[in-house]
Amino acid sequence: MSVDPKSILKLAEQYKPEISRFLREMIAIPSESCQEEAVCALIKKEMEKVGFDRVEIDPMGNVLGFIGNGPRLIALDAHVDTVGVGDRSQWNHDPFLGHEDEETITGRGASDQEGGMASMVYAGKIIKDLDLLPKDVTLMMAGTVQEEDCDGLCWLYIINEGKLRPEFVVSTEPTSCNVYRGQRGRMEIQVGTKGVSCHGSAPERGDNAIFKMGPILNELQALHTNLRNDPFLGKGSLTVSEIGHCSPSRCAVADGCWISVDRRLTWGETWEEALQQIRNLPAVRTAGAEVTMYNYDKPSYTGLVYPTECYFPAWVLEESHPVCETLVDTYSRLFGKQPLVDKWTFSTNGVSIMGRLGIPCVGFGPGHEDQAHAPNEKTWKSELVQAAAMYALIPAVYVERTRG
Repeated sequence: MSVDPKSILKLAEQYKPEISRFLREMIAIPSESCQEEAVCALIKKEMEKVGFDRVEIDPMGNVLGFIGNGPRLIALDAHVDTVGVGDRSQWNHDPFLGHEDEETITGRGASDQEGGMASMVYAGKIIKDLDLLPKDVTLMMAGTVQEEDCDGLCWLYIINEGKLRPEFVVSTEPTSCNVYRGQRGRMEIQVGTKGVSCHGSAPERGDNAIFKMGPILNELQALHTNLRNDPFLGKGSLTVSEIGHCSPSRCAVADGCWISVDRRLTWGETWEEALQQIRNLPAVRTAGAEVTMYNYDKPSYTGLVYPTECYFPAWVLEESHPVCETLVDTYSRLFGKQPLVDKWTFSTNGVSIMGRLGIPCVGFGPGHEDQAHAPNEKTWKSELVQAAAMYALIPAVYVERTRG
């Protein structure tokens, strides 16, 4: 390489105030899933300001910034939607006004996952300043929508409808600035029981659907402990996340009950297997309960509906894969040591990028997993700088390595 990695780190550090300012401006805009329009407009404006060659917002609402015009497409991804704030009394500072000190920035989305977007955009600035992008590469930086609601849906749209298929994608989800190469999958399952309503004063005349659900809950809890384990991704898991009912009144026997099951799939587990495991439970059979997978069909902020099943497969990139080795090499060139290579506990857009579509995906992001969805969510300025430097250098290292 003709560029000294130290010059990239120096420039990334120089842009730390701008990265921090931009992140705080994103945090200040509430942007839950399907409500990202204003934050996408802000990102587009910032990409144009720092000199991206082309910036567009696609029909789903994803903001796509491009640098270069070569035939080889490489992509970076940051989802720009957030979860809600929950109980505001648990926040030490307003979740949108946020808080900043010498080391950290606090606010909803700081780690999950607008910090990655801030570092991406200023990596683009570094690339333009130092002319780092190989001539045969187009770099696409995607600010994607609806991930918190339906991870990977945005990339199904980008690839299948937008006809943009990168050689690989770097996810900027929080990794504590380590290299992550996989995650468990997940699926959203509903279990429903039916009964017969009657007056609550004589419950023996009816058939209580809620009581039918009780033994099912106990057997699901036991099933969780017996799910498959993988030496890298870990164990499959499940938890009941919602419960609801149908009844004519508080003074009546419930004639319907349903629960939602959050099922995490380890390597080798399939959606068919996960559904059948629940259908085979004795209490499910006795109750005649219905076990189905949820579907997602909420319109994006643009009004576009792109329906899909709520199944998000596990994926693993081999440690010896050229893309994984590229990130390890890039890290060692910049920081003079080897990174930790690990995996996420939670789910990312990689479920579609690699899990469904087979495009190599690897993770490197500022922020920590334990900050995601938590009150007083924060990220670290030093990690924002490290990530910006990494994103700026990855394309050049990849092309150098793959050219032999």
